Amino acid sequence: MRARRRTLSVFAQRRAALRLAQRAATLPWFRRAKTIAFYMPADGEIDPLPLMSLAWRLGKRTFLPSLQRGNRLAFVEFYPNAPLRLNRFGIPEPWRTRSIALHRLDAVCLPLVGFDREGGRLGMGGGFYDRTFAAGRAPQPRLIGLAHALQECDNLPREAWDVPLHGIATDGEWIPVRRGAGRGVRVLSPASHSQLR
Repeated sequence: MRARRRTLSVFAQRRAALRLAQRAATLPWFRRAKTIAFYMPADGEIDPLPLMSLAWRLGKRTFLPSLQRGNRLAFVEFYPNAPLRLNRFGIPEPWRTRSIALHRLDAVCLPLVGFDREGGRLGMGGGFYDRTFAAGRAPQPRLIGLAHALQECDNLPREAWDVPLHGIATDGEWIPVRRGAGRGVRVLSPASHSQLR
């Protein structure tokens, strides 16, 4: 799956990101949200920056993940031209350290390697999003997977620690997940913490 998305040309990546933004802009979760967390793309992940730019134009507050102790994420406000630094995985994150409480986020857009239509998400192996949004921490923001349509899988196994997605937005369609149907996140290597996602 990672190799497949990395084969996309720069043009194809840009076109996919614009299509995703056009589709997501019409969805109720995006239109209603006032605070949305995004991510900086890496390793062929679909680029959320066109959607984030639209959020800025609509007056929404946007946030990016920042690595914290305990291999968890905090979400720090990000705005146009805000300074960024590279974290230990070489992915840009905000310089600022003041973060928003998770329950104050309306939606969080997550990167993924693969997904299924029941809300299953195949991550990169670090478990950062799993730890951050562990079950029992309520209220939770709406968790939205962003992906290229070609990242769809027939079925992903579910583990006890999996955090289910509420929906998946791709360059091809919006895939809502029925409440209680989410299968959650499966990581490539549960023991590996060498990757951010």
